Amino acid sequence: MADHKAPHAPGYVQNPHYSQEDWNEVADNPEATDEELAQAKPFAEAFPDLAKSIATRGPQKARTKVPISIRLAPDVLAALKATGPGWQTRVSELLRKALRQPRAKRAARLRHKIMAPPRRA
Repeated sequence: MADHKAPHAPGYVQNPHYSQEDWNEVADNPEATDEELAQAKPFAEAFPDLAKSIATRGPQKARTKVPISIRLAPDVLAALKATGPGWQTRVSELLRKALRQPRAKRAARLRHKIMAPPRRA
């Protein structure tokens, strides 16, 4: 009997990173056994020259940002996160911009918000 192979290996999900043909080529690799996994070495140990050649980020010379904890209203946080990756940097820029305003103007705006009567719904 001829060896019959399915037209495509199961489990492929179409994506821009690899084709169905790529998937078919490697999909028949057997799972590693417990014995094989026990003998496995870390990448840097198995391929030291290659590991050394891969660029890694060095230690930070000076702290550029300080981690803090801040409480925000859920809707404010959701709106900020909805702007996508980099939202924390944008928050920092918004705060920096607000702090650049003349102090008297900031104080007056804050005083107005504190002293203003609450809005009725």
